[in-house]
Amino acid sequence: MSKENTSAKKNTEGKKQSGNRSTLILLSALITMAIIAIILGILLWKTTQKNNRNEDAVPTTTPAASESPEATGTPEGTLSPTDAAKKNGDTTPSATPTTAENVPTTAPTGEVTQSPSISPEVTPSVTEPLPISVTPTPGIDVTPTVTPNVTNAPDVSVTPSVTPATPTTAPTVTPTTAPATPTVTPTAAPTPKVSGKTPVADHGRLTVKGTKIVDKNGKEYQLKGVSTHGLQWFPQFVCKETFKCIRDEWGANAVRLAMYTDEGGYCDGADKTALKKLVKDGVNYATELGLYVIIDWHILHDYDPNMNKAEAVKFFDEMSKEFKGYENVFYEICNEPNGGIGWSSVKSYAQEVIKVIRNNDPKGIIIVGTPTWSQDVDLAAKDPIKGYDNIMYALHFYAGTHKDNIRSKMKTAIEAGLPVIVTEYGICDASGNGACNETEANKWVAFMDNYKVSYLIWNLANKNESSSLIKQNCKKLSGFTEADLNQEGRWLVKMLGGQLPKMTDEEIKKLEDDAGGSGGGDVAVPDSIEKTVKSGNVMVTLYTSNTWNETNYKCYQFGLSIENSGSKAVRDWTVKVTFNADVKSDNFWCCGFSAKGKVMTLTPADFNKTIGAGSMTSDIGLIVQSKSLLKIESIEFIAN
Repeated sequence: MSKENTSAKKNTEGKKQSGNRSTLILLSALITMAIIAIILGILLWKTTQKNNRNEDAVPTTTPAASESPEATGTPEGTLSPTDAAKKNGDTTPSATPTTAENVPTTAPTGEVTQSPSISPEVTPSVTEPLPISVTPTPGIDVTPTVTPNVTNAPDVSVTPSVTPATPTTAPTVTPTTAPATPTVTPTAAPTPKVSGKTPVADHGRLTVKGTKIVDKNGKEYQLKGVSTHGLQWFPQFVCKETFKCIRDEWGANAVRLAMYTDEGGYCDGADKTALKKLVKDGVNYATELGLYVIIDWHILHDYDPNMNKAEAVKFFDEMSKEFKGYENVFYEICNEPNGGIGWSSVKSYAQEVIKVIRNNDPKGIIIVGTPTWSQDVDLAAKDPIKGYDNIMYALHFYAGTHKDNIRSKMKTAIEAGLPVIVTEYGICDASGNGACNETEANKWVAFMDNYKVSYLIWNLANKNESSSLIKQNCKKLSGFTEADLNQEGRWLVKMLGGQLPKMTDEEIKKLEDDAGGSGGGDVAVPDSIEKTVKSGNVMVTLYTSNTWNETNYKCYQFGLSIENSGSKAVRDWTVKVTFNADVKSDNFWCCGFSAKGKVMTLTPADFNKTIGAGSMTSDIGLIVQSKSLLKIESIEFIAN
């Protein structure tokens, strides 16, 4: 072979070997890239799965107590004319009591600051999930509060380092299976004290039969619930969270929505649309939770319900149209007529409002307030409203003040065939403040249970007064502990839980006997007395709204009205009253009191020191005791 041929052959073989090496390098590079792509794909898939699990695991978080919404202005226990005026009965000392439904000196805006929602960060640390499995109580509306211990696969960090030989088969990579997303079930709510599903689910639409409320099965049924305070001051407690708490944790079956008409309320400059929305929201929250609910037209310092009758007619026309199909709604058309308004005036008002409601809602129970701060049910029993079914009559009491004398009115009315309902009561004195009297409160509960009378306590708020269930420094809306509740609140939970001491048949019989009229002492009950005097442009009237006997004393519940018809205000007034016998009192409201022998001196509270031109004050009251039948001999009015 020639040298040229040999050289050509070597060149040809060299090119072939060079081509083979290039092919091998290219194939190796392609395989390496494929392996890297597969590993990156696995990492991307794992990351996606982890993110999905983290998103699924973000819980619905209920704010802790410290994060609860707070009202920006909480009314203080400032003196003001109010349900203080529910005075009767005997003696729980109170120097200058704060009224039960008083108005703060500066009315709060009622704005609520809502805490932001919270989405907790979950840092996975364990490869195996720890599932939470809780079975909620059947039939109870459960809002889950979940702090999950959610686990995910750990982060994977892989840096491929591949220097392959001449592979014949591409590697097969099987990805590690990620753990399944954990299933989270809500924490069970406490076992409710109400039976079955909910009060309304169990008992349906309630009706009035004779003097009692009966359920859908015709069985006697009592409302045992809670009244809100004024909605314009404490709107934050009108919420599903709070209503659920009073149902499940306290054992209540009803809530009353107290919408004030005066004192910055519905007929006194408030945003009517906002207040109506709050009422409607409250009704709907109660309905969702199966609670009975009372829409309360809360007159107080407008005294006579006829004063705002046109507004009441429009309001109840709208409410009865909206809620006519609801099984759980009651209409309370006038809270506490007072200031000397008689039953005939209240009855006339009620007949007009009832007609409007019945045009829309033929079945809903309607509650009519009675004179003297809804105490005179005995007067209503003598002349009840006719022509309508499902009508009830309100009686209000405060156990520290109202005792056998008011129980006597209830007994008289019921025995006359009048259906009575207690839509407001407290266990302190009638000012809404002072000491709580659990002994008398227990008597009242036994007495009402004996007659199957329904009752709702005043009030669901954290106002600084004895009749508020919640302490002023508590900002929670639910989950209340004993430390969060005032004495009345603690008593209520105990009572609704059936933990009051049981009274014997003999003790209940004695209650009935003591409520039979005299309450001991002289059988002759004092007559009503009244006297009016004029001093310049000022007219002063002292009158009795109730009288009764106690063991050694004649008892007179007095009201005092002062009307200034002049063109100038009167200030720092004093009223001196001389009787025919010695008197004493340790129960008075919206005034100061002193007595020396036969002379009684009344002075103003802070809020009624000045009586403007063309104005009057008429919610001053007191209970006077004497060993003799009284006559008013003279009244003297002094002012600057």
